[in-house]
Formats: sequence, structure tokens, C-alpha cells
Amino acid sequence: MPVATARPISLTASQRHRLKKMAYGHRTPHQARIRAHVVLHAAQGRSNACIARETGLHVDTVRTWRGRFADEGMPGLADRQRPGRPPSFTALQTAQVKALACQLPAETGTPLARWSCPELAREATARGIAPALSDSTVRRWLAQDALKPWQHRSWIFIHDPDFGPKAARVLDLYARTWQGEPLGPDEYVISADEKTSIQARCRCHPTLAPGQARAMRVNHTYGRGGALAYMAAYDVHHARV
Repeated sequence: MPVATARPISLTASQRHRLKKMAYGHRTPHQARIRAHVVLHAAQGRSNACIARETGLHVDTVRTWRGRFADEGMPGLADRQRPGRPPSFTALQTAQVKALACQLPAETGTPLARWSCPELAREATARGIAPALSDSTVRRWLAQDALKPWQHRSWIFIHDPDFGPKAARVLDLYARTWQGEPLGPDEYVISADEKTSIQARCRCHPTLAPGQARAMRVNHTYGRGGALAYMAAYDVHHARV
């Protein structure tokens, strides 16, 4: 059978400059560097077999990139779009899951404080958004928009106008000082608290749902209902209960 002749390659000055930059650039990907070398060798009139020996490629690979450059020029050296596996979920389903993650669970009737990927997957399946949904798929979708509904920030604003003087007295006692005078050896500082540390907290502002690159925000203040049980007191400076 007659052997097909190699495609002739003719380069402009601009193409030659770009190809040399690709072939010898330190940051050029390996595949792009190899393709540029193939075209530069072909522009010197070398055969495909000769180029294959010098570059260590298969002759069919050399023929492919030589032919693509002859037909399309520089754009022919880029990877072509690959169809890949068809998507299992639509863009609408992805958007619905992301919208669900940006809502508070209480707004949807779910008895949760905040969402997690498994809970979102179960809730999306229960709502009929998708027949089946894995935790990793939900995590990947949320990562696209930096959504992290399982994170939240909490803080308390101090409303007591006398907080400074009250805190100063407590800090002075921890430093064994009272009204500017040091405590004597027979004086003790006892720390006692409400037990069993169960306190109701009321929200003074509505909880802000999570959003893109923003955690859920919770602002609460303490609503103390008194001590449930008085169990122990702590000697601050002698470490005794």
C-alpha cells in the first residue's frame, strides 16, 4: 500500500514565536510542550517517522497533531471538548438543593438546629427533588458556592451599663485584692455558680440563614431562670472544692 505523504507545515513568524514559547517555556504543560515540538519539527520538513523517533511518540500521535495544526492552526493543538458521562442531575435540582441549604431547618419544619450534608440529602430525597442523592454529591454542590450551613457564629452583646465595675470587682478578687487592699492569709475567695449549668437562652434577633461564603449567624442573650441546684463552691486560690 502506498504510504500517505506527511502534511506540509508552513509557519508565520507569530506562530513560530508562540510555538517556541510553548516548547521551551518552564510553565508550559507537558502535553502542550510535546505538541509544539511536533509542529516545529514538521515545519523543518521532517517526516512523521523521524519526528516520532526524536520525540519518543507513536507515529500516529505525530500524524494526528501535525494534521490538526495543518487544518486549524494554533487552536488545533488544544484539547477538544469531550462529551463524558451525561450528568445525573439537572441544573434545577442542583439549584434547589443549594436553595434548601440557605434556609433554616426550622423554616422547613425539620427539627434540626443546622443542616449537614446527610440531612440535606435525605430532605432533598423526601421532597422529591431527586430520587436518590448521596452526601458527597451534596457536599460537592455546596462547595461550588462556598456554602457551609453546618457552620455558625454566635455572640452576645453586653447590655448591662454597670458591667465594667462589676467585672473589675471580680477580677480584683481573683488577684486577691478588695477595694484596693490585699486580702489577708485568713481570707478566702469562693466561686459558686448555678448548677447543673442548664440555662435557657432566648434569641434577641432572628437567626440569619447561611449564604455564599457566610456561616449561619446566631445572636442570643441569656435569660436566667435561677439556680436549679446548689451543688458546690470552689476555693479560687487554694484549688479546693
